[in-house]
Amino acid sequence: MCGIVGFLSFNKEKNQDLLIDLESAIKTLNHRGPDCQLIEQPDDNIGVAHARLSIIDTSEAANQPMSAYDNRYTIVFNGEIYNYQSLKSQLEKDKQEVFKTLSDTEVILRMFHHYGEDCVNSFNGFFAFAIYDKEKKETFIARDRMGIKPLLYTQTEEHFLFASEMKALLAFKIAKEIDFVSLQQYFQFNYIPTPSTIFKGVFKLKPGHSLTIKENGELSEDCYYKIPYSKDYSKITYKDAQKELVKQLDESVQRRLVSDVPLGSFLSGGIDSSVIATLASRHVDKLNTFSVGFSDNPYFDETAYANLVAKKIKSNHTVFSLSNNDLYEDLHNILDYIDEPFADSSAIPVYILSKRTREHVTVALSGDGADEIFGGYNKHQAEYLVQQNSLVNSLISMGSPIWDKLPKSRHSKMGNVIRQLDRFAQGRKLDTPERYWRWCTFTPENYAQKLLKTDISKLESEYKDRKSSILQNFTANGDINETLYTDMQLVLVNDMLTKVDLMSMANSLEVRVPFLDHELVNFAFQLPAEYKVSKDGRKRILKDAFREVLPTELYSRNKMGFEVPLLQWFKSDLKSLILDDLLLDEFIEEQNIFNIDTIRGLKKQLFSSNPGEIHAQIWALIVFQTWYKKYMI
Repeated sequence: MCGIVGFLSFNKEKNQDLLIDLESAIKTLNHRGPDCQLIEQPDDNIGVAHARLSIIDTSEAANQPMSAYDNRYTIVFNGEIYNYQSLKSQLEKDKQEVFKTLSDTEVILRMFHHYGEDCVNSFNGFFAFAIYDKEKKETFIARDRMGIKPLLYTQTEEHFLFASEMKALLAFKIAKEIDFVSLQQYFQFNYIPTPSTIFKGVFKLKPGHSLTIKENGELSEDCYYKIPYSKDYSKITYKDAQKELVKQLDESVQRRLVSDVPLGSFLSGGIDSSVIATLASRHVDKLNTFSVGFSDNPYFDETAYANLVAKKIKSNHTVFSLSNNDLYEDLHNILDYIDEPFADSSAIPVYILSKRTREHVTVALSGDGADEIFGGYNKHQAEYLVQQNSLVNSLISMGSPIWDKLPKSRHSKMGNVIRQLDRFAQGRKLDTPERYWRWCTFTPENYAQKLLKTDISKLESEYKDRKSSILQNFTANGDINETLYTDMQLVLVNDMLTKVDLMSMANSLEVRVPFLDHELVNFAFQLPAEYKVSKDGRKRILKDAFREVLPTELYSRNKMGFEVPLLQWFKSDLKSLILDDLLLDEFIEEQNIFNIDTIRGLKKQLFSSNPGEIHAQIWALIVFQTWYKKYMI
């Protein structure tokens, strides 16, 4: 797990300036790779740099940038290739290769030499890498199938740039023109969907895609992987599918245990992380497990369930009990690390969990991805219920005028029930794609029109194109698998994986996600929808497959989420920051992005006796304004 950055110059007169910027860029990625930072210029027109977090073959010989074949190829690589040892043996046997290191980096280089761009199809792992071919004068960059590792790029007439994080690209003094379609989507989702970014002309390489850049700047993009989803489902029985799931997930966990540094596993007390920790404990003596508890928020504290699992698998378990003050303590560090607006507030506890875990291990397994693959969210159960067209659905819809007037809040059990009833009633009125869009967003589509001074109607065509691209896999007679397939490309890569990558790498911690092994994902999307979500609940097959090995108490509880106490902070610790700085009328006027009347209305509602769900909108504004002040002024 590391950070990479590089440039390909089309103007020789600018080479020296780009090299100077490259030195600044690699310093911005220090958290991603604190063990070693190196720069290399493999040819006159290209420079690459690498920040290393040593995981496999921690020797200096495995440092990057790494070259091979008389310096014909040079690579910078972020990630891990879990099947590198078998690939290495294959190369030694079939190609008589002699390796100089024990690293997976060298395996990638030698695979590329023999198989070219097709090498990516052989890799099981997560990765973002760039390889320069000095003989062909071409650069090849690729991102893993699920988008676990980030890779951004931008191109002008003078250069092509790539990096693991936006802050590294900004070191090259790139043009910073805000993309207002991206901004509109940000204030809906709390993130910006791939391949767009906050800036025009800067893009995220899509998961399962690669780019080849020729010496003259000609770009060619290739999609080497798509989830093989179709409605021609496998005929495997439910019982046999459970056995196959256990087998594949166990193999995935085993692959992700390869490490030359201390390793552990997150253990929240939910089904997903409990499954991963249980499987890992079968292959690791006294597995280190870590969970976070919330001492000021007992309603959301799941450590009792995590302790049950830890006791059963006999792990070396550590609980980090956090108060609201603990959460607030790192708030400004988190805001400072975000280099593109990203407003999922659950990033805060993920940051702290990563920070505390890093004090014990360098690698942690996580249960991320299971919800998107097997249907673990409320919206999945809600979509199933909508498709049943039952009397209960009709009654809930009839109650819409009532739900609309009652107080709704995630912070209380009753308030959250009313909130969910209202969202269900509203969503049931829409067709499937529009319902999905509504349930994935935090604000209605007309919110951006009121918030932004920009004439949104002028952006409508591009906005609709992006929306259509996201929703393109929904059909007239679809099922839950269409929702899950779309989640994999929207929610997973842009929210969940972005959150974990940002917050873990801010603390130099590598997080591995066994549920996202592509072989397991391929299998899961061959299964009928009813194996995942049914009248028996969500993540049906996952729960049933591991029912005999997990504590029974895990099955008699509702799925818990954790709400950061944003509203409490807004009315106390952050009040001055909101009123006297980030949302100050004078600054809003000077900034010329937001409608000041809308901002005033939001502030008025926030500090009223009935703020409702306003905290999510305010948090999105705080994140954006903090980012704006750091990077745009």
